[in-house]
Amino acid sequence: MEKKKNNKKFIFILSALVILGVTYGTFKYLHSLKHEETDDAQIEKNMNPIIPRVSGYITKVYVADNAMVKKGDTLFTIDNKDYIVKLEDAKAALAAAEGSFEVSKADVGSAQANVSVSESNVLSAGGNIETARIRLSRATNDFERYNNLYKNHSITKQQFEQAEAAKLEAENQLKILQQQQRASSYQKSVTIAKSNVTNKQTQVALANIKRAQAQLEAAKLNLSYTVVTASIDGQISKIGIQPGQLVQPGQSLFYIINNQEAWVIANFKETQLNKMVVGQKVTIKVDAYPDTDFKGTVASFSPATGARFSVLPPDNATGNFVKTIQRLPVKITIDADNDPEKLKVLRPGMNVDVDVHLQ
Repeated sequence: MEKKKNNKKFIFILSALVILGVTYGTFKYLHSLKHEETDDAQIEKNMNPIIPRVSGYITKVYVADNAMVKKGDTLFTIDNKDYIVKLEDAKAALAAAEGSFEVSKADVGSAQANVSVSESNVLSAGGNIETARIRLSRATNDFERYNNLYKNHSITKQQFEQAEAAKLEAENQLKILQQQQRASSYQKSVTIAKSNVTNKQTQVALANIKRAQAQLEAAKLNLSYTVVTASIDGQISKIGIQPGQLVQPGQSLFYIINNQEAWVIANFKETQLNKMVVGQKVTIKVDAYPDTDFKGTVASFSPATGARFSVLPPDNATGNFVKTIQRLPVKITIDADNDPEKLKVLRPGMNVDVDVHLQ
């Protein structure tokens, strides 16, 4: 009798376990038809690196580890003595360039006046030549008339010689004026050439002013970069700097975590993606806060698997090929209707479980 009771008890327990197993298996199967889950997922947030734009020694640090900051708050300062000197040097260079430009402008005025004088001299020489030609024409006519009269013995030799001298004098005067005109024309061309050179010098002086202004603006910018401020509202990471430390441009010193926006990157197996589409709702469970569920939405799919973005992506063309199921990163946004106070507790890198509702 005792043996039969034990057999009945064993059969009852076995039947109960089978029923529970079948029920659980059926539930998981039906659940899998409408859901895709993974625990290979983490919280992500924007992590803005603090990178100085100028080199120098840190004079003072104004924030502490894990401190909350507002946009525009001063984080630390860099010794600005060298940059003040460079700023003053740029100001002096600009003043010198402006002075050179004023001198060039004065030279341009003088050159233009010289060109005007040269043009006036050329015009005056032209007028004198016309007068000399008229005088030569009259002297030539007088000489020819006196020559005929002298041949007829109507005038004396002295009168003939006076007419001949007047003609020669008029010819010489015309030649002199013509030489003066050529000299004036040459002087005009030289003056115009000098004026053009002066104009070019003025353009160079103006370009020097613009360059000096650019250098001054650069010096002002570099001086302003010695005060490093927060670019966003957020929380400071661990600070690894201290006064007296030398920093270089492009050197990442620490981070500001933007707590205003968070999302999830979930790495799903490629075999899970056939029914997943953008816009599907997601339930998010954070390991650190198991009693709180967050609502999210599938936002986008990565253009390549995670292995392809690694430093040394696998190459299946060499060696023995072993098929490995790949994972594809999927971005899941956290809906805005979640409790804002609960969203503040999320930190980048936290592990989460995600459940995508396929229907």
